Amino acid sequence: MKTLHIGDLEARVPIIQGGMGVAVSLSGLASAVANEGGIGIISSAGIGMLMPNYSKDFKGANQLALRQEIQKARKKTNGIIGVNIMVALSDYTEHLKVAVEEEADLIISGAGLPLKMPDIVIEDKTGDNKTKFIPIASSARGAKLIFNYWSDHYGVIPDGIVVEGPLAGGHLGFKKIQINDKGFALEKLVPEVVAVMKPFEQRFGKNIPVIAGGGIYTGADMYKIMVLGASGVQIATRLVPTFECDASAEFKETYVNSKEEDLMLIESPVGLPGRAIRNKFLEDVAAGKKTPIKCPWKCIKTCDYKKAPYCISLALINASKGNLKHGFVFAGSNAYRTKKIQSVKAVFNAIAGEYQKAMKEITVRRHNITRPRPAPIRQHLKEYAWV
Repeated sequence: MKTLHIGDLEARVPIIQGGMGVAVSLSGLASAVANEGGIGIISSAGIGMLMPNYSKDFKGANQLALRQEIQKARKKTNGIIGVNIMVALSDYTEHLKVAVEEEADLIISGAGLPLKMPDIVIEDKTGDNKTKFIPIASSARGAKLIFNYWSDHYGVIPDGIVVEGPLAGGHLGFKKIQINDKGFALEKLVPEVVAVMKPFEQRFGKNIPVIAGGGIYTGADMYKIMVLGASGVQIATRLVPTFECDASAEFKETYVNSKEEDLMLIESPVGLPGRAIRNKFLEDVAAGKKTPIKCPWKCIKTCDYKKAPYCISLALINASKGNLKHGFVFAGSNAYRTKKIQSVKAVFNAIAGEYQKAMKEITVRRHNITRPRPAPIRQHLKEYAWV
């Protein structure tokens, strides 16, 4: 595989582990991925809920927990560690500051357009640029908007872009009617975003890697999307059922035991569609059952907790701890393909093997198509319009 370059960062394996909250991808999974040559990501969403008495100071708990997870990851690996920070978080700016202060290698930011940045992020970009910044977009239009805004307002641009398709897990940046529309498929989005990045690369004299995410499960998926121009991929779902994943065994078993028909789209209380694995909790919500909400902190800007049927942060932290009676599991469209819980190393080895196999098969296919055929055979095929 080609290495993935993001500024002066170099990942031996061009895989960025997707950020998964709440408490699914923390220092354990992130460091394991980094040790295999990929880029490990800590999700900051709801991270303060891991702290005792977090309800007394949710904002402070989030900052402390994020610092601790970055520091713990650093002790476990010399590889690349980043943080996924949702734009929709009420304390988004505070999370950004912590990530830069702790010198995380990169920040990945989606669930909204990461436009207005605190001074600490921009100063880092105009200085040593220790913490790279990569926005997530679901269209070429969104990607162009972000880069134009940064260019016009700050005189700098982000260090790369993640283009996330509609087959991802968790909250999705698409309307429900777009999710199964081939016009929004990742294979269509990637070349469009690559094309949009070209003028910015020329203007700023730097390479802008395009990372493809959402539905990338096998090494074959990875190879095919990289042929279309992606510099690397973002993978989340396949890394959940691993020993190193920070979620509970019960959470991981939900993936292993799921069937394709169990994957469902939900309307999240924060106003976005999402993909999850069907369970009794979600069935009760669909039937109109509401869980009383006592909100100590409006963690998501778009959440109207007074009208919400349940607290999504509480439901997700419950699930990550194995309390699925009072929560549910977010997952990508390929979650049902999971057959067992294994190590991150085993997953990376399998993906590498699948990638090499796909590359060889396509190379052989191209060779068979282009190699010259004996004249009688060529004439025979022409008669049937096969060449």
